[in-house]
Amino acid sequence: MNKKLLVSITAMCCAMASFAQTPVIQTKYTADPAPYVHGDTVYLYTTHDEDTAQGFEMYDWLLYTSTDMVNWTDHGAVASTKDFAWRSRDNGAWAEQVIERDGKWFMYCPLHGHGIGVLVSDSPYGPFKDPLGEPLVWQKEHWYDIDPTVWIDDDGQAYMYWGNPNLYCAKLNRDMISIDKSFGKNGIMQMDPKPLDYQEGPWFYKHDKYYYIAFASTCCPEGIGYAMSKSPLGPWKKCGTIMNHTQKTRGNHPGIIEYKGHNYVFGLTYDLLRKDTDLHAERRSVAVAEFEYAKDGTIPEIKYFDEHKITPVGTLNPFGRVEAETMANSDGVKTAKADGVGIYVTDIHDGDFIKVANVDLGAGIKKFKARVASMYRNGSIEIRIDDFTGRVIGNCQVDCTGGHLKWTTRECNIAPNISGIHDIYFIFHSTGKYPMFDFDYWSFE
Repeated sequence: MNKKLLVSITAMCCAMASFAQTPVIQTKYTADPAPYVHGDTVYLYTTHDEDTAQGFEMYDWLLYTSTDMVNWTDHGAVASTKDFAWRSRDNGAWAEQVIERDGKWFMYCPLHGHGIGVLVSDSPYGPFKDPLGEPLVWQKEHWYDIDPTVWIDDDGQAYMYWGNPNLYCAKLNRDMISIDKSFGKNGIMQMDPKPLDYQEGPWFYKHDKYYYIAFASTCCPEGIGYAMSKSPLGPWKKCGTIMNHTQKTRGNHPGIIEYKGHNYVFGLTYDLLRKDTDLHAERRSVAVAEFEYAKDGTIPEIKYFDEHKITPVGTLNPFGRVEAETMANSDGVKTAKADGVGIYVTDIHDGDFIKVANVDLGAGIKKFKARVASMYRNGSIEIRIDDFTGRVIGNCQVDCTGGHLKWTTRECNIAPNISGIHDIYFIFHSTGKYPMFDFDYWSFE
């Protein structure tokens, strides 16, 4: 057994029997989660730390989707700082939030040092365009205009909170791209964050009869605190800690949703970075935990993300096209985007793997098909069920296809009598140290 495979088994064996997802995404560094539920889908928008970042190096905003809370599909970058012609630099794509209204999708984007802009699209996947050509909010006397969070109340009034270290609020007009200048001072109301243990990253929403602001609590390390009110404008009362300050992480940024009868809090970890180094760098990863409200609406304190298991709220259908970038867990692989292909899995080395969780194989499967491309090398996709070291049910050979992005379909038979719901592991094998092939999509028959 090669060294990389042995390391993968050792590192992952404790997690294989569960749906623990720390972090949610393993193919990129993701931060500042902004989950949004629309229909039967969770749209998880994130910021993006570069693979080599030491400080904050952030140029674009990413999107992932899920219908079961365990498998997430990578849709790549849906917007970037380049979508704002008035910016003075590319770095600075900080914590955004996206919300839908009247068939339009609005992305509120802080460009660090340039205030908060807004992008609009007809689709959650973009393309997003700047309708203003200038910031929505920019208090030029400081750099506090970051981390916008938007909620549309039951009466149709939309509110935006933001700020570090101060906390600001504005009312948005019905068009969602202008603020009500009759509100507050020039349309902005400033609140005192000190009694809340507030630092940054507010997340404003309503649950039952109460309004909530969750936030990254005083740095550093940041926990996740929250406050409650009976009004969207306060007064806000600090009610406790959702997740306490811990040395396991440094920064934080909450995002809270209700989905299919379950409540989830998203936040930040450095757990993916810690697999490679103990040295600090701003390469963060989104994590998620489930929680329950108490009868009085308060939120009991929960443990750190790595102590939570996410129970699937749906199954994955493997009988149609399944994107290779749909995964519950992975090790070693990356994703990339190409014209005419979209997102695909790449940088595949010997011993790397992808896990797809809670796959409904129905009455049984007989064949596996994969769309792959390989420039130089041969390899294989070993298919196991239920565990990284579980039963091998198939082995799909991948020989050279004639070039990078020269796609072809490879297939193999599956062992008999495989049915029902299982986790599926695709474990990649080859010889040599260089990446062996690219992986676009797959299916069972």
